[in-house]
Amino acid sequence: MIWKKRRFQFFILFLLAFIWGSSYILMKTGLKSFSHNQAAAVRIVLASSVLMPISIKNLKFLKKKDVPGLLIAGFCGSFIPAFLFTLAQTRIESSLAGMLNSLTPVFTMLVGILFFKAKTGWMQILGLLLGLSGAVWLISLGEGVSLGNINPYALFIVLATLIYGFNVNVVKTRLTHLTGAQITSLSFMFLWLPAVIFLLTTDFHPVFEHSGWPWHFAALATLGIVGTALSMLMQNSLIRYTTAVFATSVSYIIPIFAISWGMLDGEHISLLQIACMGIILLGVYLINRVTV
Repeated sequence: MIWKKRRFQFFILFLLAFIWGSSYILMKTGLKSFSHNQAAAVRIVLASSVLMPISIKNLKFLKKKDVPGLLIAGFCGSFIPAFLFTLAQTRIESSLAGMLNSLTPVFTMLVGILFFKAKTGWMQILGLLLGLSGAVWLISLGEGVSLGNINPYALFIVLATLIYGFNVNVVKTRLTHLTGAQITSLSFMFLWLPAVIFLLTTDFHPVFEHSGWPWHFAALATLGIVGTALSMLMQNSLIRYTTAVFATSVSYIIPIFAISWGMLDGEHISLLQIACMGIILLGVYLINRVTV
């Protein structure tokens, strides 16, 4: 099966990094017209709506014992982090949000060790530390950003990565008997109604006052359909056939694409930033050399 092939797994890993590395710019664009709560709710509503036909098709696979795990996969894997990220990006740059997301594998490993009896080798720990060091170095090199003046709103991103780490361990330990499509579609089925109800309680009058709101909505639509629905299908499949740490190591590669978008936008990229990318990739290599 293609999902079991090593090269395909790395292809999906880098594809996810590209998609999620671009998602922060899409969030930033959407927030120009929509409030942070509206942006998150629109994202979830569109993602769950697109997945609804697949959800209905997979209802026959829904069992009572899987409901708690699917609820966790839905709310911890997408719903809650979506609101935390948009809230954080009202006060921090999108590039910094992408960089801080590199904490996900660290929390995945720690949660796995503390609550799921996950086994960890010394080389895996070294890889995680190298990847995290590269990500922290990237943050410190960002324009106007240093470890001493990070906005407190960045803590919302840290909380989101902790929730991601818990979610990945749950999916890996409780839901691997389901396919990635089944996990994603059934978990998002539980999100549609809460997201719709919440969205309908918000005020859309300020949104329509912005002349560019159709473009900003298009950005959120791309975020919901590609950056959430499609990407979660891929990640849950990746978790099923690899390991929790491997799947979340995508977070180490995301800053690379975030910086690449900056280059296309005319930003200067230093040799030190390129060195950071190398450290991050070395960390990912060491992690997966042991765990897969």
